[in-house]
Amino acid sequence: MRTPDIRVRMLVAALLPVSLLSVLLSAVFLMARFDDMSAAHQLRTRSVARQLALASEFGLFSGNKQQLQALARGALRESDVRWVAIVSPQGQIMASAGVARGDDFPPYSEVETQQVDAQGLMDVLTQPVFASGIQLDDLYEDPIQATPGKVAPLGQVVVKFSRQAVLSQQRDILLLGGLISALGLLFGLVLAVRLSAGVIRPMMRVSHLIERIGKGDFAAAAQVQAQTSPHDPLFDLQRNLMQMADRLAGARQDLEHQVSAVTQALREKKEEAELATQAKSRFLAAASHDLRQPLHALGMFIARLAQLPHDGQTRQLVGKLQASVNAMQNLLDGLLDISRLEAKAVQVRFEKFPLMALFERLEHDLAPLAREKGLQLRIRSCSVWVRSDPALLHRILLNLVGNALRYTQKGGVLVACRGAGHGPKVSIEVWDSGLGIAPEHQQDVFKEFYQVGNPARQRSLGMGLGLSIVQRSCRLLTHPLTLSSRLGVGTRFRVKVPRAVPGPAPNLLAASEPAETPGPLQGTVLVIEDDEMVRQALVGLLQSWGMAVAEASDLHSAQGLIEQGLFPCLIISDYRLNAPLNGILVVARLRQQLAFPVPACLISGDIDPALIQTAKQAQLTLLHKPVRPAKLRNLLRHLLKDQRDSGEEAGS
Repeated sequence: MRTPDIRVRMLVAALLPVSLLSVLLSAVFLMARFDDMSAAHQLRTRSVARQLALASEFGLFSGNKQQLQALARGALRESDVRWVAIVSPQGQIMASAGVARGDDFPPYSEVETQQVDAQGLMDVLTQPVFASGIQLDDLYEDPIQATPGKVAPLGQVVVKFSRQAVLSQQRDILLLGGLISALGLLFGLVLAVRLSAGVIRPMMRVSHLIERIGKGDFAAAAQVQAQTSPHDPLFDLQRNLMQMADRLAGARQDLEHQVSAVTQALREKKEEAELATQAKSRFLAAASHDLRQPLHALGMFIARLAQLPHDGQTRQLVGKLQASVNAMQNLLDGLLDISRLEAKAVQVRFEKFPLMALFERLEHDLAPLAREKGLQLRIRSCSVWVRSDPALLHRILLNLVGNALRYTQKGGVLVACRGAGHGPKVSIEVWDSGLGIAPEHQQDVFKEFYQVGNPARQRSLGMGLGLSIVQRSCRLLTHPLTLSSRLGVGTRFRVKVPRAVPGPAPNLLAASEPAETPGPLQGTVLVIEDDEMVRQALVGLLQSWGMAVAEASDLHSAQGLIEQGLFPCLIISDYRLNAPLNGILVVARLRQQLAFPVPACLISGDIDPALIQTAKQAQLTLLHKPVRPAKLRNLLRHLLKDQRDSGEEAGS
């Protein structure tokens, strides 16, 4: 509802007292006048009825109906009399005149009565007729025995009077009173408008001035000042507002200058921060690439070194080197996973599958770790189906259960599902009997590199990236993740996954990363790598697996080998080469030269998420440095098998 403005409020304030006073005075005077008219009407009707009763005394006494009829007709000469009846004591109508509307004849009464008919238009009066008491002096009457008793009436007179005249007069007076009240209100309205105009106009002028000042139009003060008279009742207020507008205008100019200066400074700082961020990003990208290069070569060298015969002490030293390299590879893989999840470069493939199959795969992967620590890993059977990305969901549970096993010293870890019988979602819960997490740390554990009980950053307690990867993966899958924990009792993680309708069961256990398959590899592989140390490490490792290796540093040298008759069965190329062309384009040129889609894989130290999509569009498998030798060996075996299968199909 819209609030009335000040003009309406002023008019209401001026008219309301006048209106109330006018209505009250009119009501009081009209009610008094109506009472006077009703009283006068009643007195007149009673006077007429009594006079008629006195005149009818002799006629009733003598039984002269003609006289009584003449009296009845004579009573009709009164303007309000509508019907007259003279009744004997026995209730017999001796004479009547006029028209009797209705049959509501009053009963015989010895007392004077007055009532109104059912329609409220007639007054019905009954007046008893008594004999006049004339005292006679009788010489022969004993005064002691002459005791007066109750005198019986000779009859009664019934008269019906019309109220039309009274009602008409009341209606005329009411109309006259309403007209006078309306004229009074109109006069009050005109007077209120005239009187309030001198106050409302200055107030409206001040209101418009404040509104324009609020919008920043400080020049309006000068315009209002030109229209203001010294006799204005709000002259002082308007003058103060004008002074305030002048001060505000000056303050705004100063503020604009300050804001402009601060904005310019902030713009410069922003540009410096952007340049620093770009420089940091370039530094981190270059540092990551340059760090991955020697680490990749180190992993290859150690894998080749582990294949050589050693004594016990040397074999132990090589194992420790391998563990250190694996720790660094795990750290870089975790950082790569976080960057891919943050950039939303992970391709989500939703499908429906039985949750128990994922639990069996989880038990297959982590049961050895639980047995090694002497813990009990319990996975409750569950027949429910869910809809999610099985690879990402397996990675989530792998991190949760792995963390639970790592930080639990005694007892065990429970993996179960809740809500399997009803509801659109299923809760996958991971319970442990570890130390628990304090409430003040329960939000921080999802941050990168944050560990509650590992201030010394011991590698045996993890790197502090697992829960961060879990949280980002759950956000990507839109699976709610909750944590509840009590110190000294344990921790529970809960992931809610949508339920699905059962269908053909996929073999999720076969989707896990296969172990290194023993046995030599056969075939010729072309290695294109511009870093000599990395190239030597990769060539030596491939040769130790039984493969013939041709090596090149760029596209020109690789094309020269092909021109000399080389036809490789595999191509392994680095993405970032010294030549103007990158690895994807180099593989495309070599395939064009060979006129055959030779199987190829790409190895890169770059972690740019866009590179994953580019390699996928080029139908190339992308491996990020440092590459684990077992993973590389299984990939090469898979590519060689696909090539042989394609050759057999083409030959048949």
